[in-house]
Amino acid sequence: MIRILFLGDVVGSPGRNAVISHLAEIKAGHAVDFIIVNGENAAGGRGITPKICIDLLRAGAAVVTTGDHVWDQREVLDYFPTEPRLLRPINFVDAPGAGSVVLETAKGKVAVLNAMGRIFMNPPLENPFALLDVEIERLRKDGVKIIVVDFHAEATSEKIAMGRALDGKVSLVVGTHTHVQTADESIFPGGTAYLTDAGMCGPDVSVLGREVDSVVWRFRTGLPTRFPVAKGPVRLCGLIVEIDEETGKATSIQRFSRLIEEESSPK
Repeated sequence: MIRILFLGDVVGSPGRNAVISHLAEIKAGHAVDFIIVNGENAAGGRGITPKICIDLLRAGAAVVTTGDHVWDQREVLDYFPTEPRLLRPINFVDAPGAGSVVLETAKGKVAVLNAMGRIFMNPPLENPFALLDVEIERLRKDGVKIIVVDFHAEATSEKIAMGRALDGKVSLVVGTHTHVQTADESIFPGGTAYLTDAGMCGPDVSVLGREVDSVVWRFRTGLPTRFPVAKGPVRLCGLIVEIDEETGKATSIQRFSRLIEEESSPK
């Protein structure tokens, strides 16, 4: 069996500092073989920089995925072609970088795919269902059995539809983007583990990682305002999935949630 830890959207310096400081400890404590982190909100709550990506990889992440804020930090554009372990959604077809990667591990090849939903999302995107079908078929023909999909999407229905569509074709489909961990972890009939949203790695007393008062004021008034990243204890959210490396089918999935009480700083 291979045990994979997936951590949801990292929000700002509180989230990334907590992840960087505690990732090695979590890996050892849960006997994790492979770690995937969604880092699309790691730079001040919007996007990711080369330095942050490097820090996450050095801390123990094998792959860093992204989403709709992937291009918010301009310096990352030139970095994508140099770092295959940093993924952008596969349905940005003419963008720098790639939407999938295959890495060798002691327990076989692991493929990670990153795609983005189209419902309620702003960028013009190609159809993720069609593109993932093509990429997954290519990977399976190449003998890759362990395949993880980070589906960054707003609509619950679109995420569930993707999970069902890929059942039996991949090992795990996990949703990101909404920053709220769902309680619907399951293994579908074809052996694909599924969770609608992994949640976030960010300030626990917040609205999706942002300061409460600022967001509430926006809802009350409808007027524009900044949404600073909140402070205080950080909750790390995600999942741990066990996969049979011989078949690529999931055997167990459990939500991961841990409150980091202390102020974290990278080691």
